[in-house]
Amino acid sequence: MMIVRSILKTAFIIAAIIIGLGFVSKLADVESVKDFTLKDYLGNEHTLSDYKDSKAIVIIFIATQCPVSNAYNTRMEKLFEDYKDKDVAFLGINSNKTESVTEVKDHANENNLTFTILKDEGNVIADMFKASHTPEAYVLNSNFDILYHGRIDNSQRESEITSKDLRKALDEILSGKEVSNPRTKAFGCSIKRI
Repeated sequence: MMIVRSILKTAFIIAAIIIGLGFVSKLADVESVKDFTLKDYLGNEHTLSDYKDSKAIVIIFIATQCPVSNAYNTRMEKLFEDYKDKDVAFLGINSNKTESVTEVKDHANENNLTFTILKDEGNVIADMFKASHTPEAYVLNSNFDILYHGRIDNSQRESEITSKDLRKALDEILSGKEVSNPRTKAFGCSIKRI
């Protein structure tokens, strides 16, 4: 009888831990964000609510020194060009403490990045999104609910891409559909936090 009680007690504790871990992991996935204001590399302020009339708001955490993020420069610009006339707002955010506003500006100019790039001093916005990689993409609706979170596509090497996840999510949103794969695993360099 003692052995049975001990086994039941152990099983109960294990079940409680598993349920608890599941609850914690759900809390870790951000469902929506609050309005925020950041400056771009020219010193102009941008508030998220400035873009709330868009059909979708794309936010991509990017870097100047990360080779993975840099491998996506052309693809990010192409996404911006393809969707800007479809009423999709596109914002890059640099949250790396090791990358200055001047470096962000020079990087954008050197790589012909024409979408708005904001500097997140102190990684406050990266923390709010719980972003951890560059590049890491989010798509929001007008209520700032996160409709998609994850990678831009499935390969740093363009020749090996088999899944254009961000593009597919945007096409589904613009068609009035639910995003079929709302969470994918972002990859790249870690955001350098303070």
